Amino acid sequence: MNAFVKTSLILSTLITYSSAVEIKDLSSAVNIAGKQRMFTQRLLKDYAMVGMENRFGKPDEDMKKVIVSFDDALKSLASFNKDEDTKKSLDEVSKLWDPIKKELQKKPTKKSASILQGELETLLKEANSATQLFSKQTGESSGEIINISGRQRMLSQKMASLYMLKVWGLGDDKFAQKMKDTMTLFKTSHKKLDKFEKNTPEIKKLLSKVKKSFMFFEFMGKSKSKFIPSLIYKKSNDILRDMNEVTALYVKSLKK
Repeated sequence: MNAFVKTSLILSTLITYSSAVEIKDLSSAVNIAGKQRMFTQRLLKDYAMVGMENRFGKPDEDMKKVIVSFDDALKSLASFNKDEDTKKSLDEVSKLWDPIKKELQKKPTKKSASILQGELETLLKEANSATQLFSKQTGESSGEIINISGRQRMLSQKMASLYMLKVWGLGDDKFAQKMKDTMTLFKTSHKKLDKFEKNTPEIKKLLSKVKKSFMFFEFMGKSKSKFIPSLIYKKSNDILRDMNEVTALYVKSLKK
């Protein structure tokens, strides 16, 4: 078993089962809510891979697991939450999610992909609102750091999903601007995390790894070469894995 296959299995297990754990504090809620944002873009990335009939990383199996994870996380968040504004946001997430989940379980087509991209973007915005509301509930700067760290997971998947759609022949005239905006937000957010005064040596080491992985996407943005789906898939997973660990470390070290 090669290193990437091992990493994929570990990552798949991590993402699939961590959200099913009972949420015991607000810091954990911010982390789990933040994963919902990432799931929207990971699903789009998987959907495009399946549509292109590219089996690298087993995107069809990953998509099924992420659908279950999204459901589990939503139930956990709703059960934990006691805030009325956050409840309204979670209810809206659930309302948007139901038809998307049904579409994801059908055979991918280019026509459906274009519609799905817009629907997942709307779901992403609402999931982001829910995350920010949980972050606000913490009343601490630590909640915002966890929020920003967790958002990096989503941005890694958004960069990948945009490239996958382009490879599949669905890149629109706004592709360049969407990619630029996503990469800029990732870069500025990473700088904020780098400067956080409570970073542990372990967190600093992981952030350094992420910075190196992100250089791949910066290179891709400037390159005129044809994009390679399997390489994009791997690099986005590398960032996701490391930022998921960073976020978990923030939760552990900053919780009350």
